[in-house]
Amino acid sequence: MNFDFSDDEKLVQDQISRFLRDNCDLSVCRSVLEGEEAFATAVWQGFSEMGVQGSAIPAAYGGVEAGYLTLCLAALELGKRLAPVPFSSSIYLAAEAVSRYGSDSQKETWLPKLASGELIGTLAVTETVEDVSPGNIETNFSNGVLNGTKLIVPHGLVADIAVVVARCGDELTLVLTELDGSDRRAVDTVDPTMASATIEFKNTDAESLDVSDGWAALEDIYNRAAVLYAFEQIGGAEKALDMAVAYAKERFAFGRPIGSFQALKHMMADMYVALKLAESNCYYAAWALENDSADLPLAAATARVSATQAFQLCSRDNIQVHGGMGFTWEFDCHLYYRRSNFLTVVLGGLSNWENKLVSALPEVA
Repeated sequence: MNFDFSDDEKLVQDQISRFLRDNCDLSVCRSVLEGEEAFATAVWQGFSEMGVQGSAIPAAYGGVEAGYLTLCLAALELGKRLAPVPFSSSIYLAAEAVSRYGSDSQKETWLPKLASGELIGTLAVTETVEDVSPGNIETNFSNGVLNGTKLIVPHGLVADIAVVVARCGDELTLVLTELDGSDRRAVDTVDPTMASATIEFKNTDAESLDVSDGWAALEDIYNRAAVLYAFEQIGGAEKALDMAVAYAKERFAFGRPIGSFQALKHMMADMYVALKLAESNCYYAAWALENDSADLPLAAATARVSATQAFQLCSRDNIQVHGGMGFTWEFDCHLYYRRSNFLTVVLGGLSNWENKLVSALPEVA
């Protein structure tokens, strides 16, 4: 497949990159990590002014309708800078759920506010420490009210609305609820910048989305979000590799830069190969997402698996290249390692996506 992003899409990417370079260096990530603010509000406001949140939202509902390819490149830049904003939960998950499964009225009500950044959304799914399955969803939706508890909801602490996977009778569905009256408790995770929360719903008003099969709808949302998360992951992997290479060039031992030692050369070569493989898979997945291809489940799983592996490898071995310094709070290596581990599980663990990849492979005659 001969595929590349257009000049216009790359121009938007460059604008986002320059904005993040000027307004979101790693000191911003550290300020959120250390609890100085729940998320980088100035960065979020800047994105709103640029229209980044509305990249893939139709113009009829307040978006800029630039397309999913533009959104993929925005995700790439967010991943490079570890931008501590609720972009993924609000746009990849909540906005996508409403856009695909909301009624016309729900789209008119919620999408313009999500596109402008006025509201923050999230998707609440997990209820146990086991892999999510239809059998372990117990949150109940009946007569317009929601009851149950969701664990480790990304950006649940700062979200204004949530799309919730719930049981309605014997079936699963998706419902939308405002979070003002819900009981939210912070959850300690490997990456505190993701503002995760446990959310308890007690007779909370909610409205059903237009969903006939809640589990199939969730799988669809996950496949689409997986492509965008994969771009974030390769962005983070690229920066972790850059950090390792830069340090290996400037750090001397025995009178030579440590990058000249064979063991470190091989380590960084492995990081580079893993990153390039993931990039190739992500490009294919971006094409499948933009064109709503029947190959999307396979492309999404392939991108998700390879991007997860690349980010984990690059963030981990970046620490190794830095040696003892790499384990210290003062060096930035742990910031990428934290994010890589969180993103590994945000849509289900690596083994889950490996199983999806195997299931999506075409049968060989």
